[in-house]
Amino acid sequence: MPSNPVAETVASLLPRAKAELTELVAFKSVADFTQFSKSESDAAAGWIADALRAEGFTDVALLDTPDGTQSVYGYLPGPEGAKTVLLYAHYDVQPPLDEAGWATSPFELTERDGRWYGRGTADCKGGFIMHLLALRALKANGGVPVHVKVIVEGSEEQGTGGLERYAEQHPELLAADTIVIGDAGNFRVGLPTVTTTLRGMTLVRVRIDTLAGNLHSGQFGGAAPDALAALIRVLDSLRAEDGSTTVDGLDATARWDGLEYAEEQFRTDAKVLDGVELIGDGSVADRIWARPAVTVLGIDCPPVVGATPSVQSSARALVSLRVPPGVDAAEATKLLQAHIEAHTPWGARVTTEQLGQGQAFRADTSSPAYQAMADAMAEAYPGETMQYAGQGGSIPLCNTLAGLYPQAEILLIGLSEPEAQIHAVNESVSPEELERLSVAEALFLRNYAAS
Repeated sequence: MPSNPVAETVASLLPRAKAELTELVAFKSVADFTQFSKSESDAAAGWIADALRAEGFTDVALLDTPDGTQSVYGYLPGPEGAKTVLLYAHYDVQPPLDEAGWATSPFELTERDGRWYGRGTADCKGGFIMHLLALRALKANGGVPVHVKVIVEGSEEQGTGGLERYAEQHPELLAADTIVIGDAGNFRVGLPTVTTTLRGMTLVRVRIDTLAGNLHSGQFGGAAPDALAALIRVLDSLRAEDGSTTVDGLDATARWDGLEYAEEQFRTDAKVLDGVELIGDGSVADRIWARPAVTVLGIDCPPVVGATPSVQSSARALVSLRVPPGVDAAEATKLLQAHIEAHTPWGARVTTEQLGQGQAFRADTSSPAYQAMADAMAEAYPGETMQYAGQGGSIPLCNTLAGLYPQAEILLIGLSEPEAQIHAVNESVSPEELERLSVAEALFLRNYAAS
């Protein structure tokens, strides 16, 4: 990175950033209060509020959102007549999954092989630290040239829509000229990338019932309808022979027009085992950025250990459907539910319940903010040009903000590059990426103020 005052300041602040991220990662802020204590999330929200106050933010508030979680808001006034920029991150995290699969404790930041490991380091507690670093660098080098609003969500990973509903009820609160969502990531380490599309999502819980109670498989098996077998057939119907998603009535043929994703690189990033084929057809970019994708997130059935020789009377599954840009998530939900009901065999009783939903997003890349970010990223990443990529994941708030503030420019950047392994065991962040993206964000705010 070339020597400049902003970059030098960020570099000097990196040890402090590591210490702060260590404190923030230690909160077990999973917004599923059936598994994790709400006090952990509340404590994380309080930590963020204190950090904003320490940076001179006014109107810092813990917002009680309709889903029972808290989002943290703060406002930092800039020069009179300046533009307003909203910076977004979220402090809630995915569950650690199999803690035995972690090389070190998921809630204890650990440095190893040049990366910082821990749940939330990249997604998205590190995103909040990135915002702090950028603002601190500007304050040390002439001041922050825009009005800054910060919003840090408490339930993004759950998809329960608390902040979306709150924003709709208080539309003036998050109004801004430009919005920087710090919850995306570079296409690869060292390649500056802005995410221009996001798939939406829907979560549906499926229940199949066939019997009044479990039956002995020797006495009744072969004629008694097995609910677990029926569920397996339903779930299998959601994929074609090649693994492509097949939901009746839902288009799965769209093409991605932009940065391509080489299959070998994808295999490496996804850690696909030798000899195992990728699923679906079309390019990798088509499959993960432009088309729907169904995933079975969990099944309620007897575990192998302790299983008895029984025909199962009831079975449940949680199904996720990623919805590409241009497809309405509510309509996709109806198609998914109708498909499940139509493909349930043997007259079994089936119920479906929608648990969460978020719309897909497509950004306007012709806006002045994108040029300001391109210039900033070129300086923060010498020799590289900013790339446009899609992301298969969902940030439901994006469409809510786009609807509330149609004139606002929305950019998505962040720390979740492939090596970060977000949502998986051994999530990590590259401190070099944290440094460079913090510099890029600071330079962007300066460029944007002058545009």
